[in-house]
Amino acid sequence: MMMGGREEAIPVTIDLDQFPAQSGKLVEACEGLGCFRVVNHKIPLQLMSEMKSVVRSLLDLPAETKLRNTDTIAGSGYVGPTPKNPLYEALGLHDINSSEAVDAFCDQLDATTRQRETIKSYARGMHNLAMDIGHKISQGLGIEGDVCREWPIQFRINKYSFTEESVGSLGVQLHTDSGFLTILQEDECVGGLEVMDKSGQFISIDPMPGSLLVNLGDVAKVWSNGRFCNVKHHVQCKEAVTRITIAVFLLGPVEDEVEAPPELVDADHRRIYLPFTYEGYRKRRLSTGLRAGEALELYTIQNA
Repeated sequence: MMMGGREEAIPVTIDLDQFPAQSGKLVEACEGLGCFRVVNHKIPLQLMSEMKSVVRSLLDLPAETKLRNTDTIAGSGYVGPTPKNPLYEALGLHDINSSEAVDAFCDQLDATTRQRETIKSYARGMHNLAMDIGHKISQGLGIEGDVCREWPIQFRINKYSFTEESVGSLGVQLHTDSGFLTILQEDECVGGLEVMDKSGQFISIDPMPGSLLVNLGDVAKVWSNGRFCNVKHHVQCKEAVTRITIAVFLLGPVEDEVEAPPELVDADHRRIYLPFTYEGYRKRRLSTGLRAGEALELYTIQNA
């Protein structure tokens, strides 16, 4: 993509220190690919490095220890390899906003004092970052206030055990994220993430050390009244190595319904989706197996 006589990287990079100057660029990224990088995100590089070491240690724990990481909501705890995703496993907790939940996660996995401190520092930093990005997105659309202030933020640490035999196969199947946005600390040495553009072509997302990758999910598409792209993506095995990533998911309101705010609905932009609760939508995605954005069709007003 050429912009101003130079090639612009895909996805675009958003400098969080350059606002409001980059507000328009942020909205364009949300409407276009639904995926962008952020720099100057205030998460120290040393903390990112320490967190990756903690994650690797936790995912190397014995299976019986990892199985203590039980669900708060379906899919929020330990996920082991399955016939559909045999190369993937993950640990997680439902809400990093809750100090009790973070402590419980650490207790389940017998985390050391140093590991606990790292996890808690990372959780605080990622909470602040998710709030900042959500606020900047809202401001970019002319909406004031902290629309996502009380939303839970799910935490998931991922391990892909790629082998020579698995090269060319998928580490994770095609899907969209169900929530508002995802912040991903990539494995700075190992790629594999591919996102789908609006033409249906896959774009390989190569790691960019020091940055964080943001994907928009289904809640963002509904909240924006269809303006934002809930980016489809999968993970491709490209080499026989272990890939470690760390993701936080800003989900959606706990009690209120997900719907486009009045500022985004008018005679020229009629409401596209029926309001729904995030938890109800998430359960419907799970029960129908429609995990690549197709479940939103069940909520379009013309299908009501």
